[in-house]
Amino acid sequence: MLGDDEILTVTLPDSAAGLRLDRALAEALPSLSRERLKSLIKGGRVIDARGSILWDPAAKAAPPTTIEIRLPATLPAHNPAQDLDLVIAYEDEHLIVIDKPAGMVVHPAAGNLDGTMVNALLHHCAGQLSGIGGVARPGIVHRIDKDTSGLIVAAKHDKAHEGLAKQFAAHSIDRRYLALATGRPMPANGTVDAALGRSATHRKKMAVVAAGRGKHAITHYRTIEPLRDATLIECRLETGRTHQVRVHMAHIGHPLVGDPVYGRARKPLSDVLKACNFARQALHAAHLGFIHPVNGNSIALDSELPADMRELIDELRV
Repeated sequence: MLGDDEILTVTLPDSAAGLRLDRALAEALPSLSRERLKSLIKGGRVIDARGSILWDPAAKAAPPTTIEIRLPATLPAHNPAQDLDLVIAYEDEHLIVIDKPAGMVVHPAAGNLDGTMVNALLHHCAGQLSGIGGVARPGIVHRIDKDTSGLIVAAKHDKAHEGLAKQFAAHSIDRRYLALATGRPMPANGTVDAALGRSATHRKKMAVVAAGRGKHAITHYRTIEPLRDATLIECRLETGRTHQVRVHMAHIGHPLVGDPVYGRARKPLSDVLKACNFARQALHAAHLGFIHPVNGNSIALDSELPADMRELIDELRV
Protein backbone atom coordinates (compact mmCIF):
# COMPACT_ATOMS: atom_id res chain seq x y z
CA MET A 1 0.00 0.00 0.00
CA LEU A 2 1.62 3.26 -1.16
CA GLY A 3 1.06 6.63 0.46
CA ASP A 4 0.07 5.46 3.96
CA ASP A 5 1.27 2.97 6.53
CA GLU A 6 -0.05 -0.51 5.99
CA ILE A 7 -1.33 -2.18 9.16
CA LEU A 8 -0.89 -5.93 9.53
CA THR A 9 -2.63 -7.80 12.33
CA VAL A 10 -1.47 -11.25 13.37
CA THR A 11 -2.48 -13.56 16.21
CA LEU A 12 0.45 -15.64 17.40
CA PRO A 13 -0.37 -19.35 17.81
CA ASP A 14 0.35 -21.38 20.94
CA SER A 15 3.32 -22.95 19.17
CA ALA A 16 5.09 -19.57 19.27
CA ALA A 17 5.36 -19.63 23.06
CA GLY A 18 8.92 -19.00 24.20
CA LEU A 19 10.21 -17.96 20.76
CA ARG A 20 11.93 -14.66 20.21
CA LEU A 21 9.41 -12.06 19.11
CA ASP A 22 11.12 -11.46 15.76
CA ARG A 23 11.23 -15.17 15.01
CA ALA A 24 7.61 -15.73 16.04
CA LEU A 25 6.49 -12.91 13.78
CA ALA A 26 8.65 -14.12 10.88
CA GLU A 27 7.02 -17.55 11.08
CA ALA A 28 3.56 -15.99 11.18
CA LEU A 29 4.26 -13.54 8.33
CA PRO A 30 6.15 -15.37 5.57
CA SER A 31 6.38 -12.28 3.34
CA LEU A 32 8.51 -10.37 5.89
CA SER A 33 12.10 -11.35 6.62
CA ARG A 34 13.33 -11.64 10.18
CA GLU A 35 15.78 -8.79 9.59
CA ARG A 36 12.98 -6.55 8.36
CA LEU A 37 10.90 -7.43 11.42
CA LYS A 38 13.81 -6.64 13.75
CA SER A 39 14.04 -3.22 12.14
CA LEU A 40 10.29 -2.64 12.50
CA ILE A 41 10.34 -3.66 16.18
CA LYS A 42 13.27 -1.38 16.98
CA GLY A 43 11.51 1.40 15.10
CA GLY A 44 8.50 1.22 17.43
CA ARG A 45 6.18 -0.16 14.76
CA VAL A 46 5.07 -3.34 16.55
CA ILE A 47 2.23 -2.98 19.09
CA ASP A 48 0.50 -5.53 21.31
CA ALA A 49 -3.24 -5.88 21.98
CA ARG A 50 -3.06 -3.40 24.90
CA GLY A 51 -1.53 -0.71 22.68
CA SER A 52 1.95 -1.06 24.17
CA ILE A 53 4.91 -0.74 21.83
CA LEU A 54 7.14 -3.84 21.73
CA TRP A 55 10.70 -2.55 21.44
CA ASP A 56 12.78 -5.71 21.95
CA PRO A 57 13.17 -8.24 19.09
CA ALA A 58 14.61 -10.76 21.59
CA ALA A 59 11.64 -10.59 23.98
CA LYS A 60 9.83 -13.90 24.40
CA ALA A 61 6.53 -14.23 22.60
CA ALA A 62 3.58 -14.93 24.89
CA PRO A 63 0.70 -16.31 22.81
CA PRO A 64 -2.12 -16.26 22.31
CA THR A 65 -1.89 -12.56 21.62
CA THR A 66 -2.77 -10.27 18.76
CA ILE A 67 -0.02 -8.02 17.47
CA GLU A 68 -0.26 -5.06 15.14
CA ILE A 69 2.57 -4.21 12.76
CA ARG A 70 2.68 -0.83 11.07
CA LEU A 71 4.58 -1.06 7.80
CA PRO A 72 5.88 2.27 6.54
CA ALA A 73 4.70 3.28 3.11
CA THR A 74 6.60 1.41 0.41
CA LEU A 75 8.45 3.86 -1.79
CA PRO A 76 7.91 3.54 -5.53
CA ALA A 77 10.94 2.45 -7.52
CA HIS A 78 12.66 5.28 -9.35
CA ASN A 79 13.03 3.13 -12.48
CA PRO A 80 10.11 3.27 -14.93
CA ALA A 81 7.91 0.21 -15.42
CA GLN A 82 7.92 -0.90 -19.05
CA ASP A 83 5.75 -3.40 -20.89
CA LEU A 84 8.49 -5.57 -22.40
CA ASP A 85 8.23 -9.17 -23.50
CA LEU A 86 9.37 -11.65 -20.84
CA VAL A 87 9.64 -15.41 -21.02
CA ILE A 88 8.63 -16.68 -17.58
CA ALA A 89 10.05 -20.05 -16.55
CA TYR A 90 8.43 -20.04 -13.07
CA GLU A 91 6.40 -17.64 -10.97
CA ASP A 92 4.48 -17.57 -7.70
CA GLU A 93 3.63 -14.91 -5.13
CA HIS A 94 7.17 -15.00 -3.72
CA LEU A 95 9.53 -15.07 -6.69
CA ILE A 96 9.87 -15.18 -10.45
CA VAL A 97 12.35 -16.86 -12.79
CA ILE A 98 12.93 -15.25 -16.18
CA ASP A 99 14.44 -16.88 -19.26
CA LYS A 100 16.40 -13.82 -20.38
CA PRO A 101 17.23 -13.27 -24.05
CA ALA A 102 20.72 -12.28 -25.11
CA GLY A 103 20.93 -8.51 -25.48
CA MET A 104 18.78 -7.62 -22.48
CA VAL A 105 20.52 -5.85 -19.59
CA VAL A 106 19.44 -7.09 -16.15
CA HIS A 107 19.65 -3.92 -14.07
CA PRO A 108 19.45 -0.22 -15.04
CA ALA A 109 22.80 1.55 -15.00
CA ALA A 110 24.57 4.37 -16.79
CA GLY A 111 23.98 3.88 -20.49
CA ASN A 112 21.10 1.45 -19.90
CA LEU A 113 18.49 3.32 -17.88
CA ASP A 114 15.51 1.56 -19.47
CA GLY A 115 14.67 -1.48 -21.54
CA THR A 116 16.16 -3.69 -18.82
CA MET A 117 14.82 -6.80 -17.13
CA VAL A 118 14.11 -4.76 -13.99
CA ASN A 119 12.00 -2.28 -15.98
CA ALA A 120 10.04 -5.20 -17.42
CA LEU A 121 9.57 -6.83 -14.00
CA LEU A 122 8.28 -3.59 -12.48
CA HIS A 123 5.50 -3.68 -15.08
CA HIS A 124 4.84 -7.42 -14.93
CA CYS A 125 4.82 -7.57 -11.12
CA ALA A 126 2.86 -4.35 -10.56
CA GLY A 127 0.89 -4.70 -7.32
CA GLN A 128 2.76 -7.89 -6.32
CA LEU A 129 5.95 -6.34 -4.91
CA SER A 130 5.75 -5.85 -1.14
CA GLY A 131 9.04 -4.00 -1.18
CA ILE A 132 12.68 -5.02 -0.94
CA GLY A 133 14.14 -2.89 1.84
CA GLY A 134 11.07 -0.67 1.74
CA VAL A 135 11.20 -0.02 -2.01
CA ALA A 136 8.74 -1.56 -4.47
CA ARG A 137 11.24 -3.32 -6.69
CA PRO A 138 12.18 -6.86 -7.66
CA GLY A 139 15.06 -8.32 -5.65
CA ILE A 140 17.82 -9.25 -8.05
CA VAL A 141 20.14 -11.65 -6.22
CA HIS A 142 22.37 -12.58 -9.16
CA ARG A 143 23.03 -11.32 -12.65
CA ILE A 144 23.99 -12.68 -16.02
CA ASP A 145 25.76 -10.61 -18.65
CA LYS A 146 23.83 -8.61 -21.23
CA ASP A 147 24.85 -10.91 -24.07
CA THR A 148 24.41 -14.14 -22.08
CA SER A 149 21.01 -15.78 -22.33
CA GLY A 150 19.15 -17.95 -19.85
CA LEU A 151 17.64 -18.31 -16.39
CA ILE A 152 17.71 -15.67 -13.67
CA VAL A 153 15.64 -15.50 -10.46
CA ALA A 154 14.23 -12.42 -8.72
CA ALA A 155 12.40 -12.07 -5.40
CA LYS A 156 9.12 -10.22 -4.84
CA HIS A 157 9.57 -9.46 -1.15
CA ASP A 158 12.17 -9.24 1.60
CA LYS A 159 11.91 -12.78 2.95
CA ALA A 160 12.28 -14.40 -0.48
CA HIS A 161 15.17 -12.07 -1.29
CA GLU A 162 16.95 -12.88 1.98
CA GLY A 163 16.43 -16.64 1.56
CA LEU A 164 17.75 -16.68 -2.01
CA ALA A 165 20.69 -14.46 -1.13
CA LYS A 166 21.73 -16.87 1.64
CA GLN A 167 21.73 -19.78 -0.82
CA PHE A 168 23.85 -17.85 -3.30
CA ALA A 169 26.25 -16.85 -0.52
CA ALA A 170 26.50 -20.49 0.59
CA HIS A 171 27.10 -21.58 -3.04
CA SER A 172 24.23 -24.08 -2.75
CA ILE A 173 22.46 -22.91 -5.92
CA ASP A 174 22.75 -25.40 -8.79
CA ARG A 175 23.78 -23.30 -11.80
CA ARG A 176 24.82 -24.89 -15.06
CA TYR A 177 25.73 -23.12 -18.27
CA LEU A 178 25.99 -24.46 -21.81
CA ALA A 179 28.81 -22.87 -23.75
CA LEU A 180 30.86 -23.20 -26.90
CA ALA A 181 34.56 -23.21 -26.12
CA THR A 182 37.15 -22.77 -28.84
CA GLY A 183 39.28 -25.81 -29.60
CA ARG A 184 39.30 -29.02 -27.54
CA PRO A 185 39.61 -28.60 -23.77
CA MET A 186 42.08 -31.10 -22.34
CA PRO A 187 41.25 -32.93 -20.25
CA ALA A 188 37.76 -33.24 -21.72
CA ASN A 189 36.27 -32.89 -18.23
CA GLY A 190 37.91 -30.88 -15.51
CA THR A 191 37.85 -28.21 -12.84
CA VAL A 192 39.24 -24.68 -12.91
CA ASP A 193 40.06 -23.43 -9.42
CA ALA A 194 41.42 -19.91 -9.83
CA ALA A 195 40.66 -16.69 -7.97
CA LEU A 196 39.15 -13.82 -9.95
CA GLY A 197 39.58 -10.07 -9.59
CA ARG A 198 39.78 -6.90 -11.65
CA SER A 199 42.45 -6.93 -14.32
CA ALA A 200 45.42 -4.75 -13.42
CA THR A 201 45.72 -3.55 -17.03
CA HIS A 202 42.09 -3.35 -18.21
CA ARG A 203 39.74 -2.14 -15.47
CA LYS A 204 36.61 -3.28 -17.29
CA LYS A 205 37.90 -6.84 -17.51
CA MET A 206 38.17 -9.58 -14.93
CA ALA A 207 41.25 -11.76 -14.66
CA VAL A 208 42.72 -14.71 -12.82
CA VAL A 209 44.69 -13.26 -9.90
CA ALA A 210 46.66 -14.48 -6.90
CA ALA A 211 44.42 -16.06 -4.26
CA GLY A 212 44.99 -13.26 -1.79
CA ARG A 213 44.00 -10.57 -4.30
CA GLY A 214 40.74 -11.90 -5.66
CA LYS A 215 37.65 -13.90 -4.87
CA HIS A 216 37.67 -17.68 -4.68
CA ALA A 217 36.15 -19.14 -7.88
CA ILE A 218 35.58 -22.73 -9.04
CA THR A 219 34.13 -23.91 -12.36
CA HIS A 220 33.55 -27.57 -13.23
CA TYR A 221 33.31 -28.24 -16.97
CA ARG A 222 32.54 -31.32 -19.03
CA THR A 223 32.54 -31.99 -22.74
CA ILE A 224 29.14 -32.63 -24.30
CA GLU A 225 29.98 -32.67 -28.01
CA PRO A 226 33.18 -32.06 -29.99
CA LEU A 227 32.59 -29.72 -32.93
CA ARG A 228 34.66 -28.26 -35.77
CA ASP A 229 37.22 -25.93 -34.11
CA ALA A 230 35.02 -25.78 -30.99
CA THR A 231 33.45 -27.88 -28.23
CA LEU A 232 30.00 -27.77 -26.65
CA ILE A 233 30.57 -27.90 -22.90
CA GLU A 234 28.55 -27.71 -19.70
CA CYS A 235 29.94 -25.56 -16.90
CA ARG A 236 28.72 -26.04 -13.33
CA LEU A 237 29.50 -23.16 -11.02
CA GLU A 238 30.49 -23.67 -7.40
CA THR A 239 30.84 -19.90 -7.10
CA GLY A 240 29.22 -17.10 -9.05
CA ARG A 241 31.80 -14.44 -9.86
CA THR A 242 31.57 -11.77 -12.54
CA HIS A 243 32.43 -13.28 -15.96
CA GLN A 244 33.49 -16.50 -14.21
CA VAL A 245 32.92 -19.00 -17.03
CA ARG A 246 34.35 -16.63 -19.64
CA VAL A 247 37.54 -15.89 -17.70
CA HIS A 248 38.13 -19.44 -16.48
CA MET A 249 37.79 -20.95 -19.97
CA ALA A 250 40.07 -18.29 -21.44
CA HIS A 251 42.54 -18.99 -18.62
CA ILE A 252 42.91 -22.64 -19.70
CA GLY A 253 43.35 -21.62 -23.34
CA HIS A 254 39.79 -22.17 -24.59
CA PRO A 255 37.91 -18.86 -24.57
CA LEU A 256 34.25 -18.93 -25.44
CA VAL A 257 33.32 -18.74 -29.09
CA GLY A 258 32.30 -15.18 -30.02
CA ASP A 259 33.54 -13.62 -26.76
CA PRO A 260 34.49 -10.04 -27.70
CA VAL A 261 36.41 -9.41 -24.45
CA TYR A 262 38.29 -12.58 -23.53
CA GLY A 263 38.76 -14.27 -26.89
CA ARG A 264 39.20 -13.65 -30.60
CA ALA A 265 38.08 -16.17 -33.19
CA ARG A 266 40.50 -17.14 -35.93
CA LYS A 267 39.74 -18.46 -39.37
CA PRO A 268 37.92 -20.64 -40.30
CA LEU A 269 35.83 -20.23 -37.10
CA SER A 270 35.57 -16.47 -37.57
CA ASP A 271 34.09 -17.05 -41.04
CA VAL A 272 31.38 -19.28 -39.56
CA LEU A 273 30.52 -16.65 -36.93
CA LYS A 274 30.23 -14.00 -39.63
CA ALA A 275 28.06 -16.22 -41.83
CA CYS A 276 25.76 -16.93 -38.86
CA ASN A 277 25.77 -13.26 -37.81
CA PHE A 278 26.80 -14.48 -34.35
CA ALA A 279 28.27 -11.56 -32.38
CA ARG A 280 28.16 -12.51 -28.70
CA GLN A 281 29.76 -14.96 -26.31
CA ALA A 282 28.22 -18.40 -26.84
CA LEU A 283 27.00 -18.80 -23.27
CA HIS A 284 23.57 -19.81 -21.98
CA ALA A 285 22.37 -20.20 -18.37
CA ALA A 286 20.64 -23.52 -19.00
CA HIS A 287 19.82 -24.87 -15.52
CA LEU A 288 18.86 -23.28 -12.21
CA GLY A 289 18.15 -25.28 -9.08
CA PHE A 290 17.43 -23.96 -5.59
CA ILE A 291 15.30 -24.44 -2.48
CA HIS A 292 12.21 -22.26 -2.44
CA PRO A 293 12.97 -19.65 0.25
CA VAL A 294 9.42 -19.67 1.67
CA ASN A 295 7.84 -23.12 1.24
CA GLY A 296 11.04 -25.21 1.19
CA ASN A 297 10.23 -27.00 -2.06
CA SER A 298 13.03 -27.98 -4.41
CA ILE A 299 12.90 -25.98 -7.67
CA ALA A 300 14.79 -27.21 -10.75
CA LEU A 301 14.38 -25.42 -14.07
CA ASP A 302 15.89 -25.94 -17.51
CA SER A 303 16.09 -23.65 -20.51
CA GLU A 304 16.63 -24.80 -24.08
CA LEU A 305 19.47 -23.34 -26.09
CA PRO A 306 18.38 -20.22 -27.97
CA ALA A 307 18.03 -20.32 -31.74
CA ASP A 308 21.28 -18.47 -32.48
CA MET A 309 23.37 -20.98 -30.53
CA ARG A 310 21.52 -23.96 -32.05
CA GLU A 311 22.18 -22.60 -35.54
CA LEU A 312 25.86 -22.06 -34.76
CA ILE A 313 26.21 -25.59 -33.36
CA ASP A 314 24.60 -27.04 -36.50
CA GLU A 315 27.12 -25.15 -38.65
CA LEU A 316 30.02 -26.44 -36.54
CA ARG A 317 29.04 -30.09 -36.47
CA VAL A 318 31.69 -32.25 -38.07
